[in-house]
Amino acid sequence: MLAWLVRSALKQRVLVLAMAALLVVLGLRASADVPLDVFPEFAPPIVEIQTEAPGLSTEEVESLITVPIETAVNGVPDLATLRSKSVLGLSSVTILFERGTDVIRARQLVQERVAQVQARLPAAARPPVMLPPLSSTSRAMKIGISSKKLDQMQLSELVRWTIRPKLMSVPGVANVAVWGYRDRQLQVLADPDRLQASGVTLAELRAATGDAVLVGGGGFVDTPNQRLPVQQAGAIQTAEDLSRTVIKIAGDAPVRVGDVARVTDGFAAPIGNAIIDDGPGIMLIVEKQPTGNTLQLTRDVEAAVEELRPGLKDVKIDTTIFRPATFIEKSIDNLTRALMIGCLLVAIVLFAFTRDWRQATISLVAIPLSLLAAGLMLLWSGATINTMVIAGLVIALGEVVDDAIIDVENIARRLRLNREAGNPRSAFAVVLSASLEVRTAVVFASLIVMLVFLPIFFLGGVAGTFFRPLAIAYVLAIAASLLVALVVTPAMCLMLLPNAPMKEHRDTRFVASLKQRYLGVLPRLIDRPRLSMGIVAGGLLLSGVGYLGFKDQFLPDFRETDFLMRTPGIKGATDRPVAPD
Repeated sequence: MLAWLVRSALKQRVLVLAMAALLVVLGLRASADVPLDVFPEFAPPIVEIQTEAPGLSTEEVESLITVPIETAVNGVPDLATLRSKSVLGLSSVTILFERGTDVIRARQLVQERVAQVQARLPAAARPPVMLPPLSSTSRAMKIGISSKKLDQMQLSELVRWTIRPKLMSVPGVANVAVWGYRDRQLQVLADPDRLQASGVTLAELRAATGDAVLVGGGGFVDTPNQRLPVQQAGAIQTAEDLSRTVIKIAGDAPVRVGDVARVTDGFAAPIGNAIIDDGPGIMLIVEKQPTGNTLQLTRDVEAAVEELRPGLKDVKIDTTIFRPATFIEKSIDNLTRALMIGCLLVAIVLFAFTRDWRQATISLVAIPLSLLAAGLMLLWSGATINTMVIAGLVIALGEVVDDAIIDVENIARRLRLNREAGNPRSAFAVVLSASLEVRTAVVFASLIVMLVFLPIFFLGGVAGTFFRPLAIAYVLAIAASLLVALVVTPAMCLMLLPNAPMKEHRDTRFVASLKQRYLGVLPRLIDRPRLSMGIVAGGLLLSGVGYLGFKDQFLPDFRETDFLMRTPGIKGATDRPVAPD
């Protein structure tokens, strides 16, 4: 199999080099649209149900809303963990499914069970809402909105009718959560004494105010040639309009809302707040879909904000509060810099040891071909380029040239010996035999290196989900480098090395010095095998001692510029896991 592959590559060397060039073009074009993210999708499929119940205490929310919903959804197929949280006026039930579960099917099954229990919830509870599916990191960016001329209620109206709908239309945005929201309300503050004096009950007051703001149709009027719709104009616009609403007629005088209550413009009791630039404001949290491209989504959101700025002259919009895309951009820059430095160092070493630009060029070609091939395979499989994938490619950077170096060095040596013998064999036969001499060793060496990462594929939980992309990227890069060494390297050697000028082969001073020292040490180690084993055992022992001094940490410290602080408040919520059936 290997002999046929190498022979075919040598015979079709022009086609092989053309396909290699096509791979580079495809890789560079695909890099412009590659989905980028900070971390891989490490969370299992999740469905979260939230139910608002204004006015209910934590205990009432737990017993009247959370427990019935838990009971209804418990036992859904592929259920792994069921968690719930009950706070003042809000119930949250989170369902975690087994990895690999189709989240769309899971949401449908949960929705069917929630619909059955909805009729048994208290009247004070609003309909349960199933939150949209989010990515593992969920938060794509945070946007601060503040103004020196507008208050929070006015800012809230801008957010509700202008800013949030614009951001929700951006592809990849799953939700835009709002903190510091002050929804305008016409609040009717009843006075018990005036209600009693006017002979008005609280139920009558509630019915009158509700009917006053009710939107209804006006019917239609038929004319000889057409039908004209009648629209009922909303008379209630301000607090003063509502205060003039008639509740009932007492004798000859009407009793109005303003006679028994005080009507004001206000907002509901807030459950959250936002401080922007040391002042009150509104915080928008942009949450992305599981398949969203964080970098592209961030740029699209920023473009949408820029489109809104001309119409929001008195409003300050800050999109730099929390921006994970900055970390991705820095990671890409670091990867590019690491690749350039790595290629430069490899080139320097190759030139220093071989003193032949042809051999160095053939070996260096393995770096872009291997990494681009691995990246394309990841992209075509639907994976995202994240921190773990980048780490795997960087680790493989120094390994992908090994196969090519071994092949090039052996082919060059065989061609030189053939020339010294008067060229008794053709260049094709020499390159073919030289490649096959080292093929078995190179293949086994590459497989051994891949097997080192095999245990990572069997890791479970979050650790396995986190580090599996790293192992996949590394293994793909090594496999691509092996294929390049089997196909591209012999073809380039056959085209460049046979016509190279004949030079006297002589090692550099540095290489000669290394060989001389190695020849002085090797016989002594061969004669003393116990000493060699002792040195190896001592090295392993020192490595173990050094490992014990390391601090255990799941992830390294990233050089991020964002700072998030979470301050726990007074404990008043019920947060407990529920075991599935």
